[in-house]
Amino acid sequence: MKLGINGMGRIGKLSLWTHVARKRFSGIVVNLGRDVGMNLQDLAETVEKDSTYGRLTQFLHGVHGQRVIENLDEAAGTMTIDGVPVRFLRSGRNPKELAWRENDVQLVVDCTGVFIDPTRSPDAPEGSLRGHLQAGATKVILSAPFKVKSQGLGMPDDAVTTVMGINESVYDPEHHSLISAASCTTTCLAFMMKPLLDHFGVERILSASMVTVHASTSSQTVLDAVPAAGAKDLRKSRSIMNNIILTTTGAAKALRLVLPEMGDVGFMAESVRVPTSTGSLTILTVNLQSESRERPINRTDINTLFREASQGAYRDYLVYSDAQNVSSDMIGFPKAATVIEGQETHTRTAFIRINLDRVPDLSPEIRATLESLPKHILEAPVTQVVVYGWYDNELGSYANMLADLTSHVADQMI
Repeated sequence: MKLGINGMGRIGKLSLWTHVARKRFSGIVVNLGRDVGMNLQDLAETVEKDSTYGRLTQFLHGVHGQRVIENLDEAAGTMTIDGVPVRFLRSGRNPKELAWRENDVQLVVDCTGVFIDPTRSPDAPEGSLRGHLQAGATKVILSAPFKVKSQGLGMPDDAVTTVMGINESVYDPEHHSLISAASCTTTCLAFMMKPLLDHFGVERILSASMVTVHASTSSQTVLDAVPAAGAKDLRKSRSIMNNIILTTTGAAKALRLVLPEMGDVGFMAESVRVPTSTGSLTILTVNLQSESRERPINRTDINTLFREASQGAYRDYLVYSDAQNVSSDMIGFPKAATVIEGQETHTRTAFIRINLDRVPDLSPEIRATLESLPKHILEAPVTQVVVYGWYDNELGSYANMLADLTSHVADQMI
């Protein structure tokens, strides 16, 4: 089976690296949509070198690695990368016009970040994710969360969002043609929330919030620029090299697609961009209902929970660490959706005083049973938990897990 990759930005390029390393596919076809540099050799150098992860040969073979790109054919746009035939398409950006059928590609990973609306028609003038299906693909994986842009439209029946290790079983090869791999932040967050949901149950999680301290992305400007016409967020045009930039994240919404029970939890998500190339951090705060005055939930309980989860059901993608890590330690950390920083787990239990006279919609029957409470005040132990989770938002976490999902889908196409 051949694999198609649309776009060679950060995730597209690192997906190419990952699949070349894994040798799962007999060939790879990458759509660039344009020429690169002066010739195919310039493109080969672009593939070979990376400012964050070094050279492809070292990634594949370590310090003894030799150059792995050979057999360049300018006219055909082909080369061999570590023995894997790779063809680059250098014309056409609209998915419905891409030569997937001509190149015998049935599975495509769209890494452009442009075609994210699963409801858009394949004939949309600006292009659409469904265009890949019209061009010959039978399955399309999106390296981003779906975003339905037309109000009133719901998620199509043939579209599904999955995170490997969490809910990949919801993918039905008979019905789903479009598969979203969510985002790097949603992936990290899912592995932080799922062990808590498993242990405490949704009924004991009173509220939750998260902040991702996120490395810069290619959508940000290197130096200050003039905002585009109609731009609402002027901060996106400020230099990522010199600033901490407040922005938004769709992680909370996407998390509910992966963990539907989160729809019953009050949840907020915020994002801060910082001037690093990769290596990000999720800070999760959860308020839990404790069930004991004498022994409330404590730090040891939470760390034990994550340590056991990392050795059990989630061992393929969840890592527990007692080390003192920094963000660069995460660069290239293999297949870790989340690395829990156990030393920084914090808990604090307080007795929340609730005035029942101010509780809306409390039935008369329940109110009557609580009349004996002094001043109608109910005290409940609530533990606030803060957990830190690292992730390499490019290669180590996301591109590796995207590759696992791609292989998972491919295995069921045979």
